[in-house]
Amino acid sequence: MKKSGNKKTEDKSIFEKFSGDHQVVGDMIPDRQIRHVENPIDIPAIEENRPEIDETGYGHAEDMSIWGLDEKQATIKTGRKNLFIGLGIAIGIIVLALASVFFILPRILPEVFKGTNIELFVQKQVDYVYTDPDYRVITEPAVSVYKAADVTTDRITQVLYNEVVKVLNETPVNGFVRIETSDGIKGYIRDDSFISDMSSVEPDLYQYKLVISNPYKNIMTHASNGTLITKVMMNTELYGNVKRDGVYQVNLPGGDIGWVGSSGVIEIGTKSNTDVVSSRYFVSSVLTFVNSMYLDDGLTMQGASVNGIAYVCSSVNGIKLPRSMEEQAQLGKEIEMGFDAVNGNLIVENIHPGDFVFLRNANDPESTEITEMAICTDTGTFFMISPAKTTVRLKEYDSGNSFYDRIVTVKRFFEAD
Repeated sequence: MKKSGNKKTEDKSIFEKFSGDHQVVGDMIPDRQIRHVENPIDIPAIEENRPEIDETGYGHAEDMSIWGLDEKQATIKTGRKNLFIGLGIAIGIIVLALASVFFILPRILPEVFKGTNIELFVQKQVDYVYTDPDYRVITEPAVSVYKAADVTTDRITQVLYNEVVKVLNETPVNGFVRIETSDGIKGYIRDDSFISDMSSVEPDLYQYKLVISNPYKNIMTHASNGTLITKVMMNTELYGNVKRDGVYQVNLPGGDIGWVGSSGVIEIGTKSNTDVVSSRYFVSSVLTFVNSMYLDDGLTMQGASVNGIAYVCSSVNGIKLPRSMEEQAQLGKEIEMGFDAVNGNLIVENIHPGDFVFLRNANDPESTEITEMAICTDTGTFFMISPAKTTVRLKEYDSGNSFYDRIVTVKRFFEAD
């Protein structure tokens, strides 16, 4: 009995020594207690795992595995650190993927497939046309070209919005500079009617070329409910890349963007010309200018001449003509005049709609000099200058009228259907 009692005492003494300096692990840890190592007991079984104690009496971070705690249980606030690391890795992967798609692959793959039939990331080759620094683009609906640097001199022709001209003498004279049109006409225009930025007319920058076939079209700030930017005239050429239902977005001189309705507009390739059509389409274009104000060598409904209307209406219907009446008379198919065997009058039916009729001066019946022209719009009906030279209008002449005695030549450019 005594021996048994001694054993309990001895066991209790050892337990007290052990538990007195070490807190109980797990659910038995008292609240708000801090463990300090003050009188460590050497236990052979865990001697090699026991942390060393420095000379101040305090040990380093203790290996908690001896108390049955794994690394996760013994580690404080590691979750947030791991979250940041994972988030950083994810962001890095996303950035790398985007860089591959937008920067790396477009530079590597074309070289890999070079010389094969596989075309990847093809960038359209831009062939700039207007590289000469003397080229300019017109910024107004219509600009008069004068024979000299003075508005009182003869008007040679007009140039239209977005039309290309070449400056021959950049030093202004009375506010005018000398230019040359794309078809070789030389004259003077105001020095504030053009700009040097050629981006609005470079064909390879765009998908569409639009030719205005109405007498005029409004260019608006928006596709619907926009405000007016400018009004452009028949035969004006515009370029763009966007087409929606009923409207086109067009690039304007100076970098602006505008919208134009699709009615009265011909869409063609950027380096193409309009197709040649029959005479009835040409006549239809001419008739839109009836009763317009007359203007020597004018090209628009705001001021037009017969030769000017012949030039723009021919262009939108597929035939490029010179601008001057004299040059137009040298081209085309000449129509042989037929005369009635009974009365000797000209057979009016031989002049078809769309034919150009060139006339001599009414007061000089023997002259062959061309002083006026008309366009046949129907049998016996002609588009020409009014007697007062204020408008261009339609005039009918019956067979035997002295009008036919003035004819020098008749030229045909458009055939019937």
